[in-house]
Amino acid sequence: MFEGVSTLTTEQTMSEAIAKPWALMRHHAGWADVFHVESETADAVTGFYPDRETVGPHVTYSARAVLGRFPTMEAARAARESGVAEWRKHDAAVKQAQDALTVAENAREEAWVAWLRAEGER
Repeated sequence: MFEGVSTLTTEQTMSEAIAKPWALMRHHAGWADVFHVESETADAVTGFYPDRETVGPHVTYSARAVLGRFPTMEAARAARESGVAEWRKHDAAVKQAQDALTVAENAREEAWVAWLRAEGER
């Protein structure tokens, strides 16, 4: 069983069973969407995304997809915003690594082309 995920029993109501009905789900690297959990098992959560333009049909995800659980939508949104700030702390290091990778890729390309040209002149 995953931490923070409980199995519903017939004696429990939804409000009793889900103490933290708001979750953050990865949308893409560096951003998470707020998700409202309406039901859950030990392995899965089912609910909807309240911030999307059209609240579509309920979807079910593996419980492992949940990045964090919160008691209120406001708490989930605040955590998401703080998470973005944490993500941004690493921007300079990522940019530096990307620049170094570009230099290394260019050097590799130039060496490969030079080698092929030299081989062709033999």
